Amino acid sequence: MCGEHSQVMEDSGTVRHRSMDEIMEGLHRVRRSPRGVGTLALVVRRPDLGTREVLSRAELDPVAGLVGDSWNQRPSSRTPDRSPHPDMQVNVINSRFVELIAGPDHDAWALAGDQLYVDLDLSVDAMPAGTRLAIGDRAVIEVTEEPHTGCAKFAARFGTDAHKIVWTDEGKRLRLRGLNARVLVGATIEPGDTVRQLPAVPGPAADRTGDDPPPAGAAR
Repeated sequence: MCGEHSQVMEDSGTVRHRSMDEIMEGLHRVRRSPRGVGTLALVVRRPDLGTREVLSRAELDPVAGLVGDSWNQRPSSRTPDRSPHPDMQVNVINSRFVELIAGPDHDAWALAGDQLYVDLDLSVDAMPAGTRLAIGDRAVIEVTEEPHTGCAKFAARFGTDAHKIVWTDEGKRLRLRGLNARVLVGATIEPGDTVRQLPAVPGPAADRTGDDPPPAGAAR
């Protein structure tokens, strides 16, 4: 992709494991994440198993998800034929929480395995399934019903206390482990882009699959 800069790394690293007291002490910053309008802090793709690329520019696509990511090669236990799950194209996580458990180094953030790291309130109350988010001038993604459950690797990389807290009642309400989304409108995105919650579209999410979302630039 023209103009893209990336850093390839292995995903087998770890960071200093924060204690439960350290995490709880800093959790107020996550609770204060902006609601409705925030910022794309980091974009990471997984070109192959065991590798991560931190991108300065990336392309979202309704078919491929994050272009160059291996989502479309990863079997899913949630589909009858184990094909890649269409509602799990893109994983989105709160950047304040990742910084809390991993520190300020973006290479350490990438170990979480998510693709989009956003400074935005991702809580269930703020973003029910069907919520649409505009990223930059045109890209649009939609929050899906599929829960982001994480894995044992998350505990190995960030510690058992970080893993425990995402499964507390508050952790699930805040979606500390992140959420799943699908791409509705493809476009180029980059860190620093504004992320805006679009007005709700009436009706069940399943009935809106073919709807055209409002232009991202029209949201305020």
